[in-house]
Amino acid sequence: MKGEHSTMKTSTMSYKCKQFLMFAGVTTAVFVAVVIVPFIYGIYLTLTSWDGVSREKPFVGLANYGATFADGAYWQAMGRTFLYSVIAVILVNVVAFILAFLVTSGVKGQNFFRAGFFTPNLIGGIVLGYIWKFVFNRAFVALGNSFSIGPLSTSWLATTGGAMLCLIIVSVWQYAGYMMLIYVAGFMSVSEDVLEAARIDGCTNTQSIVYVSVPLMMSSFVQCLFLTVTRCFMVYDVNLSLTNGEPFNSSVMAAMHVYNQAFTYKNFGVGQAEALILFVVCAVVGVIQVYVGKKGEVSA
Repeated sequence: MKGEHSTMKTSTMSYKCKQFLMFAGVTTAVFVAVVIVPFIYGIYLTLTSWDGVSREKPFVGLANYGATFADGAYWQAMGRTFLYSVIAVILVNVVAFILAFLVTSGVKGQNFFRAGFFTPNLIGGIVLGYIWKFVFNRAFVALGNSFSIGPLSTSWLATTGGAMLCLIIVSVWQYAGYMMLIYVAGFMSVSEDVLEAARIDGCTNTQSIVYVSVPLMMSSFVQCLFLTVTRCFMVYDVNLSLTNGEPFNSSVMAAMHVYNQAFTYKNFGVGQAEALILFVVCAVVGVIQVYVGKKGEVSA
């Protein structure tokens, strides 16, 4: 009996292994080759003083991490990234939620509006940055001079605060449509019977949204917040094409600083160490946000 049981168990394990290899084997191999192996190799590079070109990679231990903690420009960039992320994440989700409510309220042509609001997310960040650079530098300035609108008479990209504001505006315009679709799915998942019961109990439309729809849509909030947090922390393409860190490096985000450190200044080991710290910070923030959101989802 024991022999038969062991044989059946081995056969079942072999069958499951074949199933896994058949359906997920290729994907797993690609994931390991493209993500896991480069990640481990990147950790190794943080322990070297490689310049990104030469064959030799001198081992320096934890010296790169010491240089990272002593790099004031890096921590200034991290501070800007935190500020930008907090403001952008809030605005993106507020705008996306409002848009989702509008396009699920039964207005005419709501499917057209859904497609229209989602379109900016399809444009690449580099192209998007150049388009908005023209808008801020030329279109708004021409409009401000024509109608004597003081705030628009000069390019916002020319001032330190204005450049950050431009980054936030473009990010909200780009991400809100994508997050809107997730909120649309959340609104559509709320049963009409529950909403009808709330109305019968005397809830107004606003109260139904706040006390019924929002708690039942908690999973949508968790997904949208996680996606926007990770995207904002890792923003690089729009930062490069829209401001390129100007004026006076006042809009350099953490990802751009890491790129410059590794590829412009040829300090690949330090750049990789800073990238690893950025990854850890982003992962911790994302995990905390998901944990708190999931607790709210369970209690709802």
